[in-house]
Amino acid sequence: MEVKKLSISWQFLIVLVLILQILSALDFDPYRVLGVSRTASQADIKKAYKKLAREWHPDKNKDPGAEDKFIQISKAYEILSNEEKRSHYDHYGDAGESQGYQKQQQQREHRFRHFHENFYFDESFFQFPFNSERRDSIDEKYLLHFSHYVNEVVPDSFKKPYLIKITSDWCFSCIHIEPVWKEVVQELEGLGVGIGVVHAGYERRLAHHLGAHSTPSILGIINGKISFFHNAVVSENLRQFVESLLPGNLVEKLTAFAHKDYLSFGYVYVGLRGAEEMTRQYSVNVYTPTILIFKEHIHKPADVIQARGMKRQVIDDFITQNKYLLAARLTSQKLFHELCPVKRSHRQRKYCVVLLTVEATKLSKPFEAFLSFALANTQDTVRFVHVYSNRQQEFASTLLPDSDTFQGKSAVSILERRNTAGRVVYKTLEDPWTGSESDKFILLGYLDQLRKDPALLSSEAVLPDLTDELAPIFLLRWLYSASDYISDSWDSVFHNNWREMMPLLSLVFSALFILFGTVIVQAFSDSNEERESSPPDKEEAREKTGKTEPSFTKEPSSKIPKKGFVEVTELTDLTYTSNLVRLRPGHMNVVLILSNSTKTSLLQKFALEVYSFTGSSCLHFSFLSLDKHREWLEYLLEFAQDAAPIPNQYDKHFMERDYTGYVLALNGHKKYFCLFKPQKAVEEEEAMGPCSDFDSSLHLGECRGKSSSGLGPRPIKGKLSKLSLWMERLLEGSLQRFYIPSWPDLD
Repeated sequence: MEVKKLSISWQFLIVLVLILQILSALDFDPYRVLGVSRTASQADIKKAYKKLAREWHPDKNKDPGAEDKFIQISKAYEILSNEEKRSHYDHYGDAGESQGYQKQQQQREHRFRHFHENFYFDESFFQFPFNSERRDSIDEKYLLHFSHYVNEVVPDSFKKPYLIKITSDWCFSCIHIEPVWKEVVQELEGLGVGIGVVHAGYERRLAHHLGAHSTPSILGIINGKISFFHNAVVSENLRQFVESLLPGNLVEKLTAFAHKDYLSFGYVYVGLRGAEEMTRQYSVNVYTPTILIFKEHIHKPADVIQARGMKRQVIDDFITQNKYLLAARLTSQKLFHELCPVKRSHRQRKYCVVLLTVEATKLSKPFEAFLSFALANTQDTVRFVHVYSNRQQEFASTLLPDSDTFQGKSAVSILERRNTAGRVVYKTLEDPWTGSESDKFILLGYLDQLRKDPALLSSEAVLPDLTDELAPIFLLRWLYSASDYISDSWDSVFHNNWREMMPLLSLVFSALFILFGTVIVQAFSDSNEERESSPPDKEEAREKTGKTEPSFTKEPSSKIPKKGFVEVTELTDLTYTSNLVRLRPGHMNVVLILSNSTKTSLLQKFALEVYSFTGSSCLHFSFLSLDKHREWLEYLLEFAQDAAPIPNQYDKHFMERDYTGYVLALNGHKKYFCLFKPQKAVEEEEAMGPCSDFDSSLHLGECRGKSSSGLGPRPIKGKLSKLSLWMERLLEGSLQRFYIPSWPDLD
């Protein structure tokens, strides 16, 4: 009976909570919270949010209701910054989350009923904080939403590490680690570590983006890179995890990481041997933490701070004041923007005194004088910098009026930036800067006059952007990017996003399995074909019913020949259309030019050279009789003037031109051909004498009148000796192509 009453009271409590939350949700107006109208633009909404967030942030506002107010401001901005949620609220009065909330509440009620019906528990169970909304409010001020994470946390992670916890409702493990999490947060936040909490139930998009698929999860973010915590959740492990996020070449201090782009950090344990001399040299109190800042002069610190309870804010302020050198060198456009900011108003004028000097291995006298002048300066509106003119030539030439006067010498210019596009007003000292007392006196006079009359800077110019001198070379940038990509991929596969990578890995392994299976099956099938088919065992070639058989087996260079012979057909009126004009796309006909007297010998040599290419189904082999179709061949050669001169009908040797041994690769579909010319025999080159420079057999008729007594018929041996190499280039597609408008009739 008591259990039944307890169940009824619990159901009534749940209904009451639902009613109260629904009423509070109906009363919630994001426009009223941010103080903007319903027609406000995104810029106005963002401006109002930033103003209210700074005013009601719990760290700055000690009002007891500051935390609740800050949560309302964040929730209102989350709704109004999202166009979809804003439109849904304007039409229906909510952000489209009520249905999901009611469903979640029903699931909670169902779980509790199921738990209540099967177990008995006393009243102390009601005080157990299942719902994260009823737990300690320590997590509320660290809650993150997606836009806040992308726009603020990720950019800020390049200055300090972040420790983020992923939690959810009805999470027993989240309750178990909560005491440890509180302790670590209080300790690390004081050191400058960013803290964040993501509720996976309300911020599913952000949790999915972070790769957190279970709760609780703890991860760290530094330089925009996510690293998951995989050890037992104890204080020492979490501290070591945060320390491991910092790069190994930095001191294990967060301040060093935040200012790593401007300063180099080091530390000294005063209790070690050899530290007494350093403490005595710089008058350091060994019983008080001390920070020394060194700038141009390494033998004397530029600034010192000593304090027993040195807080991080004090350290940050001290380092920020000494972030730059007394006369820093401009090495990039970014540094130029920081040291010489653009003028905002007449009251915020900033002048830059620029020393243009040549790079030297040691400090020169002009630079030493310029540095001492900068050290003695007391004006807050003046910044001293120097530039190596040989490294920033365009920048230096813009400020120097006469390059011949200042060739190889130093110069000083006073400038004021007017806009970010590079427009400046400036004045350059008329004489080169030597560092003498008179030069210092002239520069001091200009600076005093500038305080009274800004019109002293009478010259105007547009400065080019400075070259980034410290940027790594392309190869190093590529190596760094590749290393980061491999590291991120390794972490994603084995730690962060294993579930998301499973489909991709399954696809990759399936493709590899299919590929290797195909290779193995093909290897076994090819070996069976080789055992079944035997290569030709005779070393003579003959033509039988249009089939020519090679005299030996040649090493395959393209595909393994499927037959023991080369099928060569004659190109005649009957076969011309099917073998050339209507040849299928992608197929080519390799045609050998021969005569009746050279038919047998050339076919035999032709078969030997092309036998290794008969495995390709896209190649067909034919021969053309020169005695029957000379005119057709010479018409084709007219389109290959650079390879074969146009025959002249008035040439007395016109009919004596020897085209035997020529090979044409004809593409009937695309209407082009490639030409192979036979190689000259060594014996013919020696006999031709002065005619040896002419092109093979095309000019053979022209030289016969001079050397007819010393030459017999052209030797067949060697004509097709390099045909196999030509065939390789044909398959590669690297041969010259000669296009024709249409294929002529084969008369």
